[in-house]
Amino acid sequence: MTDPTKSPADIPPGDDAPAASLLAWFKASIARVRDWLSVQSLGMRLTVLAVVLMIPASALYAWSTLQRQEKLSLEVKAMAAGQGSEAAWAYNTTLPVVFGSGSVLSFLEAHPVARITIIYRPILWTVSERFVLVESEGRQYAYYPSDMETKILADKAVTAPWGGKLTFVPQAALDDASKDMLERLEQRFGDARPQAEQGAWKGGASALVSATLTLGLIAFLWYQTGGQRKALKFISPAQISGDLSDLVGMDDIKAEVAQIRDQYERRLEYAAYGVNKPFNVMFSGPAGTGKTKLASYLAKELNLPILFHSAANLETGYVAGGSNTLSRILALAKRRKRCIVFLDEAQDLFMKRGGNRKYDDDTQNMLLAILDGVRTKTDAEIIWIVASNFNSANLQMDEAMLRRFQMKVDFRMPNQQERLAITGHYLRQRANKVLPDMDLRHFVELTEGCSPADLETMVNQAGIIAVQAGQMIGAHTLMQAAERVLVGNVNDNTTKERERDRRIIAVHEWGHFLMDFQHQHKLAGGNWDTLLANMTTIKISLKANPRNNALGFVLHKQDNNLLQTKGDMEHEVRVLLGGMANEELFFGEDGTTGGAHNDITRVTRLLHHAVAEMGMYRKTRLNYAALVKDGGSAPPDEETRSIMEAQSERLYSETKATLAQYTALTEHLTVCLMRAGEMTLSEALGEIRRFESLPAAPALTLPGMSPSRLMPA
Repeated sequence: MTDPTKSPADIPPGDDAPAASLLAWFKASIARVRDWLSVQSLGMRLTVLAVVLMIPASALYAWSTLQRQEKLSLEVKAMAAGQGSEAAWAYNTTLPVVFGSGSVLSFLEAHPVARITIIYRPILWTVSERFVLVESEGRQYAYYPSDMETKILADKAVTAPWGGKLTFVPQAALDDASKDMLERLEQRFGDARPQAEQGAWKGGASALVSATLTLGLIAFLWYQTGGQRKALKFISPAQISGDLSDLVGMDDIKAEVAQIRDQYERRLEYAAYGVNKPFNVMFSGPAGTGKTKLASYLAKELNLPILFHSAANLETGYVAGGSNTLSRILALAKRRKRCIVFLDEAQDLFMKRGGNRKYDDDTQNMLLAILDGVRTKTDAEIIWIVASNFNSANLQMDEAMLRRFQMKVDFRMPNQQERLAITGHYLRQRANKVLPDMDLRHFVELTEGCSPADLETMVNQAGIIAVQAGQMIGAHTLMQAAERVLVGNVNDNTTKERERDRRIIAVHEWGHFLMDFQHQHKLAGGNWDTLLANMTTIKISLKANPRNNALGFVLHKQDNNLLQTKGDMEHEVRVLLGGMANEELFFGEDGTTGGAHNDITRVTRLLHHAVAEMGMYRKTRLNYAALVKDGGSAPPDEETRSIMEAQSERLYSETKATLAQYTALTEHLTVCLMRAGEMTLSEALGEIRRFESLPAAPALTLPGMSPSRLMPA
C-alpha cells in the first residue's frame, strides 16, 4: 500500500503511470467513439446498437449450449469410467448391423442383450457424439440415442442387468476396417441422429460469432474514429505551444482579440446591455499574417479546445457534401458545449450566392444557419472563427453572410518597424548562432510587403545557408536568404557561354536601373548617400531565374508609399520601358527581343488603371471599369485605347531620350556586369563614380542640372 503520509512527489515516478496512462487512453477512446456516434445518422447508430446487442446474445447462447453439452459429455465419461481397465476397445465386426426401431431403452428391456457397444467421438473440447450398437440374437442394432435417452441410460445402467455389458470404444481407437464400417453406418443411419446431436456444433459456432463480432466492431470503430480524428480533431489548450506574446508587432490586432476574450469571459455583463449575439468572428487579410496562430492563442487564453478545418475541404463537388461536413462539425462542437471552431481559407463561402454550382449554395446556406443569431444556450457557448483571404475591395461579399459576424478583424502586412521586431524575434530564438549587432536596415527595406510567415521562412533559410557554409547567421546571410525566397533559385549556366545573350540582357537591365537612377539622382540633389538610401535597386544580375523564365533580373525593394501619385505611375512606366528602349538604342529596332514581354504587360496594366479606372489624361474623371458586372473585365473602348497608346508613346520617347545620354556609361557598366555576373547597388554606384572620374568620360546632362560631372572625383 502507498504510505498516506507521502505526498505525490514522494511516490517513485512510474508506480502508477501505467495505470494512469491506460485510464487516459481508455477515456480518450470512449470520447472518440462518442464523437463518431454523434455525427452518424440514425440508421448507422441503430446498426451499431444491434451489433453491440448481438455480441452478448451470441456469447450467452454459446455459453448455455456448451454447458448442456459439457454436462452430457461428463455423463458419458462417467459411464466409460465404470468399465474398468479391462474393457475391450473394439466391437463385433462379424455380425450384421441393422437400424433399431423404437428407443434403445425399450429394446434393452424387451430383448436379451449379449453386449452393448457405445462408440463416441469428441466434437469440441466439451462435446461428444454417441453411436450405440446393441448385440442381440445374432445381430447388432444401431441407435443414436438422444440427450435425454443417454441420461436415462446412464442412470439405469447402475441397477439394470445389462449394465455390466456396456463397452465404450473411442472412434479414434478403431481399426481401419471398423472405421470403414462406421462410415457406411453413418451414411445409412446418419439421418436418424437426434437434432440435439446434429446441432452440437452450434455452441462453438455461436462463440466464434460472438468473438468475431466483438473484434470486428472494435476494428470498425477504431478505423472510423481514427479517420475522423485526423479530419475533425479538437486540440486541447495544453497542446498549443506559444502564446500571444509570440505575435510580435500586431498590437492593434491583439487589442481586437482582447475584446473578444473580455466579451466571452464577461458575457453575462454584456448581455445586461443587450449584447448577447453569438460569438461569430471573421478574420480577413493576406496569407501568412498570423490568422491561424491568433485563433490558437485565443483558444489557449480562454482555455477552450479548438477545431481547425479548411473550408476548401467543404467543396466536395456533390450536393450536400459540404453541408453534411458542417453538420458533423456542429455536432462535435455541441458535444463539447464550450469550444472554438476555426474554418480557414473560407473566401469562397463569402461569395454571393446564386452561382451555377448547387453544392456551393448548400454549403453557404448551412453555414448561414449555423451562424444565425437565434440559438440555444448551448450553441451560444461556441465561438466560430471564419478566416479568409477575401479582398472586399475587388470582390463582392454575400451581405447575409457579413451580417452574421459581430466582429471583424482585418489583418495586414507588417510595417517597417514591425518587420524589424518580427525578424529580431525569430533571430533571438537562434541567439547563439547569430552574429551580434547586425544591421538589418537593408533586409527590412527589401522585405517591404512580406508577411510574418515570409520573414520566418527567410530566417529559416538563412539558418540553412549558415549551416551549409559553416558560419554564423549575419546580415549577408539574411540577404542571401531573402533573395532565395523572393527570387528563387538562380544560375549562370543558362547564358554562361552565350556572350551575345549576356550582352543583350546586361543592356536591358541597365536600362531599368539608369531610369530609376536618373529619377532618384534628381530627388537627392546629387547627394550620393541619400541616393544610396533612396534607390530601390538591391542587385543587378545576369543569372537566369527559372521561376519566371527570366535570363536576368534586378532585385529591388518594394515601394513603401501607400498612395501612388500620377508622377509615381509615370516613373514606374519609364523604368519598365527602360529595358526595351536601351535595347533599341544599342541594337536598333530590329534588335529588340522578347525579354521585355513582362515589362510591356505591366505597362499595359498600369496605363489601363490610370486611364480607364482613374480617369487620368481624360477630360472627365470617370471609372468605366466599374460598369462591368460581377467584377469581370472587358476590352477597353476605342477612346481608352487611343489615350493609352498616346501616353505609352510619349513616355517611351522620353525614356529613350533620357537613356541616349547614358550610352557611354551603359557600355562601361555592361562590361563590368558581364565580367562580374552580378553587382550590388553600392558596386553599381561606385562604378558610375569611377566612370565619371575618367579623363575621357563625357559630361552627362541630367534634367534640371547644367552639363557637368555627376559628382566631383
